[in-house]
Amino acid sequence: MSSKTNVAHPHKLHSVLNDLLPLSPRSSKNKTMTDVNVTELVRQSHEAKKKAYCPYSNFQVGAAVLTEEGTIFTGCNIENSSYSLTICAERTAVAKAVSEGYTKFKAIAVATNVSEKYMSPCGACRQFLSEFTKDSGDYDIYMSKPDLTYDKKKISELLPCAFSLN
Repeated sequence: MSSKTNVAHPHKLHSVLNDLLPLSPRSSKNKTMTDVNVTELVRQSHEAKKKAYCPYSNFQVGAAVLTEEGTIFTGCNIENSSYSLTICAERTAVAKAVSEGYTKFKAIAVATNVSEKYMSPCGACRQFLSEFTKDSGDYDIYMSKPDLTYDKKKISELLPCAFSLN
C-alpha cells in the first residue's frame, strides 16, 4: 500500500520548524508520526543529501532516521574509488544512531535529486534496515523527490523475504 503526499515547502514552515526542530540530532516529546514529523524528517534527509561525498557518480543521497525516542540522525552517501567500499546514506544514518545507543526506529526518510520517480534503497540497505525491525517492528520509509513529495512504504514492502537468523 502506497500513499503519495505533498509536503509543504520548508520555507512555509520556516519559523515553526527552525525554532522547534533543529538539524542536529534532536529529541521530540511527540511519539507519533504527524505531518510535521514527516515534513521535518523529509526536510532533514534533503539537507543531509547536500553533504554527500559522491565524486564518481555525482548521485547525491541523504537519509534521516527517527528513533523511537524521537531523535533524528542524518546521513549521506560516501563514495570511495574502490566502489564496494561506498557507504549508502541510509546505512550512514542508522550507523550514527546505533553508535549513539539507538536501535529502535519509527521511520526513515531518503532523498535524492531524481524527480521522475521515487528512488527506493538498494538491496543492501533494504536488508540493513530490516535488521532493525526485530526491535522496532515494521517501520515506515519515506522516499522523496527534490520537490519534497514522498512515497510512504513499510520496510517489509521493500524486502518481504528479508534474511534473518531468527
